[in-house]
Amino acid sequence: MDAVRVALLREVLAGTEWIQDTRRFAGSLRTAVAAHGGGLLLVGSAAYEPWHLAAHLDDEAAWSGLPELSPTLVRHRVPGGAPAHLAVGLGRLEAAGRGETLLVVTPEQPGAGLLERVHDARRNGATVLALDGGDRDLHALAHDALAAPPGPPEGAAGTAQDLDLDTVQHLVSAAAGENSLPAPRRRRRFRDRLARLADQLTAPPPPRW
Repeated sequence: MDAVRVALLREVLAGTEWIQDTRRFAGSLRTAVAAHGGGLLLVGSAAYEPWHLAAHLDDEAAWSGLPELSPTLVRHRVPGGAPAHLAVGLGRLEAAGRGETLLVVTPEQPGAGLLERVHDARRNGATVLALDGGDRDLHALAHDALAAPPGPPEGAAGTAQDLDLDTVQHLVSAAAGENSLPAPRRRRRFRDRLARLADQLTAPPPPRW
């Protein structure tokens, strides 16, 4: 999802809490990594790997000039022959500590094994953030959390309130890469906003993922 599509999505969601909530959470992420110069670990559950968010954050890090937003994707299973930046296993969480940020992203229950590692990382001084389906145990460990409810049932008509986790991830990653979180201001003309976003897309760097 490119910046223009994110802008259109924000227009659709205007008046809902999602714009404020995703920007608030993105601000927590940005503040956590900026305070220590990086060290962002991104992990999902055994059945859900947030590689798409990893790619978007890596792009936002390059476009915004904030290299600390570029994450290390931590994987439950590392396939043979994976490149170095995609070959980091769960053992990396055991070394997580002060100055690092651990972002847990999963639409399902994270599982006891992952929760134990997250608990250890927080106890060792890491900042823990959760972007998930609302797991109580995970939220209890997180310094900040944002829950995305399940999308509408298959075949059902959705509304602006029915965002799935993938869509919320797009909003969070885009907001994290903004040069500053916007303060309340008079609404700008939509055409002007699209023109500004189009300018920002000029000559993007090649993706690393």
